[in-house]
Amino acid sequence: MQEPAARYGGYKSFDYLTPHTDYKVFELAPQLGRVPEHDLGLSDSQRQRVARLLSEHAAISLHEHPKILPADVTQLRDYNRTGRNAFGFEGLARSGLTAVFDNFMNGTGCVTSEHAWKWDDVIYDIGLRFADVAKQDYVVVATTLDEIFAAKRDGRLALVAGLEAATMIENELDRIDILYGFGVRQMGIAYSQANMLGSGLSEDRDGGLTHFGRRAVDRMNKLGIAIDISHSGDQTSLDVIEASRVPVFITHAGSRTVWNTPRMKPDDVIRACAERGGVIGIEAAPHTTLSAKHPHHSIESVMDHFTHCVELVGIDHVAFGPDTNFGDHVGLHDSFVGHLAIGRAHGAVDHPRVPYVSGLENPAECFSNIVGWLVQHDYSDDEIAKVIGGNIIRVLQEVW
Repeated sequence: MQEPAARYGGYKSFDYLTPHTDYKVFELAPQLGRVPEHDLGLSDSQRQRVARLLSEHAAISLHEHPKILPADVTQLRDYNRTGRNAFGFEGLARSGLTAVFDNFMNGTGCVTSEHAWKWDDVIYDIGLRFADVAKQDYVVVATTLDEIFAAKRDGRLALVAGLEAATMIENELDRIDILYGFGVRQMGIAYSQANMLGSGLSEDRDGGLTHFGRRAVDRMNKLGIAIDISHSGDQTSLDVIEASRVPVFITHAGSRTVWNTPRMKPDDVIRACAERGGVIGIEAAPHTTLSAKHPHHSIESVMDHFTHCVELVGIDHVAFGPDTNFGDHVGLHDSFVGHLAIGRAHGAVDHPRVPYVSGLENPAECFSNIVGWLVQHDYSDDEIAKVIGGNIIRVLQEVW
């Protein structure tokens, strides 16, 4: 974990409001120190190299949910119903990140409905987050690469608005334009369940990208919204890669060869994505990117997926989308197991349960530990610069 960014002034979510009067107050999980720090065993010189790399190069998380969960995760539904999730300003100020793709509540955003992915819920989610961000000076909303580069120069953190699925557009193509107008610059096709665009990865049969889905891909290409296929079915993913005129992202996943569950991507999808110039971001949410070598989920399991993907498609097509938040992520999954189709996505592969993913538990620690692991394993400065941000920038130069 890095020293706090000098630009961060101590703002906490909703400081501009009166607690208990303007919003319902929940006791929140700590952003720092909730679990023990993971010790990579780095030498002083290696730690210095980690700090230098994060200082010199753009570090971009391709997928996060940097909100703060309630300390009592059983209150999560009530918390989310308010539409007002606290954002981890303090934790992110120690992350070393240049930019974070923020995916808000997404599949847990049950503001007006029990089942999420409603248009009103998404607008609540984005609008309340952006109002919070507008009241401080450290995090800035970024909609262009120039704004990301400016944030790096100014010692700020760029927030890029992302959505894991396009389910909320229903059959209204112009809603994509509206979301673009609200600042969204990355969007998935389908979450684990099918929608009007295509099939999700939990479906028994994958019908591929629909006719409407093809029109949606075309519209996202025209607008400059980066497309994500992390939660799409295999055939739908291949169809999207083929239909898009620009590279697409797998923002947060791993390899099914390393861990055989539907949540992971088969090598032919990863290869097809890379062949069209795309990038896979390696996932770290609990009980996803496991491996036979490291079945207790930790940074070592996650990096088994990283090394496999680098061997499969080359270092120019791999990045990181850890998919973490501040608080009990395992408890979040347990609370929303039906909404998120977690059981079907993770398949029937037996594995040990862990209370958290050691080394990649929250957005404050992910990239310092990722860079630390890469330094420890003798990756070059150029290779590290590519996988922590350079590869993502290359795709965004073409997409945006």
